[in-house]
Amino acid sequence: MAKEKEEKEIKCSFCGRSKQGTDVLIAGITGHICNHCVTQAQTIVRDEVSQRTNASMFSALHLLKPHDIKKHLDEYVIGQDEAKKVLSVAVYNHYKRLIQTQSKTTHKDDIEIEKSNVIMVGETGTGKTLLARTIAKVLNVPFCIADATVLTEAGYVGEDVESILSRLLQAADFDVAAAERGIVFIDELDKIARKSDNPSITRDVSGEGVQQGLLKLLEGSTVGVPPQGGRKHPEQKMVQVNTKNILFICGGAFDGITRHIGNRLNTQAIGYSIDNDVESIDKENLLQYVSPQDIKRFGLIPELIGRLPVLTYLNPLDADTLLRILTEPKNALIKQYTHLFEMDGVKIKFEKGVLDYIVEKAMEFKLGARGLRSICEAIMMDMMYNTPSDASVKEISVSLRYAKEKLKKSMLNKLKVA
Repeated sequence: MAKEKEEKEIKCSFCGRSKQGTDVLIAGITGHICNHCVTQAQTIVRDEVSQRTNASMFSALHLLKPHDIKKHLDEYVIGQDEAKKVLSVAVYNHYKRLIQTQSKTTHKDDIEIEKSNVIMVGETGTGKTLLARTIAKVLNVPFCIADATVLTEAGYVGEDVESILSRLLQAADFDVAAAERGIVFIDELDKIARKSDNPSITRDVSGEGVQQGLLKLLEGSTVGVPPQGGRKHPEQKMVQVNTKNILFICGGAFDGITRHIGNRLNTQAIGYSIDNDVESIDKENLLQYVSPQDIKRFGLIPELIGRLPVLTYLNPLDADTLLRILTEPKNALIKQYTHLFEMDGVKIKFEKGVLDYIVEKAMEFKLGARGLRSICEAIMMDMMYNTPSDASVKEISVSLRYAKEKLKKSMLNKLKVA
């Protein structure tokens, strides 16, 4: 009887429930705790740890004002002021939205700010990838580059669209919370355009099919991602990633889109009431007039365009801009080669006219900023091969004559541009 009375008097030290009112009552040194309190404590601990993790995660995010973001971009990317402004505002609004959601400082709970995914249109070598990479670096967030050309519709040879998030997970060291606030740059978006403006009659597994698969990623949904990439199969372990707070920046050359832009501008000019602004159209740079209508005519489906609300363009690079790219940015090519030779104890200088010649050839080859590096490598290859083995060489001067001779002998000089 005494033992039964003692068991009836045992209660949970936290909520006061008796032993009969609980499923499990765990005994401690000086007290007891029931299964209800254990469950509640587990929820409290999980929420507290999650809040601290999110707080530290957002404190590591270096959110700068749009002016400061553009100023940082100016240190690495020459020109493209319009694209810099658009990207700076889009990124600032996106991460301001995340921080407000985390701190719950929004005054109107019924207003939900949507994502501002970006699409950039520009010729090859104008700085699309560099802009996206530089922004991710200054914000201190996970960043990955995905190539749309390798993606195919599910069930066909190639990669699933979810493989894009596999790269982001790897960039975040498989920290799902960090990956869910990262930036994804999808390059060569124009390569998955359908062949015509009309829906395809047959299955377009690497074009319209991929665009359909990208919709759920861009808009925001919880997606099962294979951690190591590759094709998904039923027995594979998946990591659930919510793409709601991932910023997608898409880029592409959209070769031939100027034809659609030109046709649209000419169509507007037909009639008796011609707008005076039509006469001031810059025919040398039609990309600045690009619109979602042109992107649709190029071959992107309207659903995909709607999930990329911010559209911007990159100007073609002229000779003056290419010359500045060679010398001015923090990671300018000339600075890179100077540093490489300094590591071997050699000082290098470029005589007058050499840089202008490099720019002239880059304009001729029409390869953009990437062409600058190819030309420099062709000119400097023999120097970089011989100099480390010759300890007597302390200073090198690159003359215009030497540059012309080396480029003439290289295979690059045989490049013909139509």
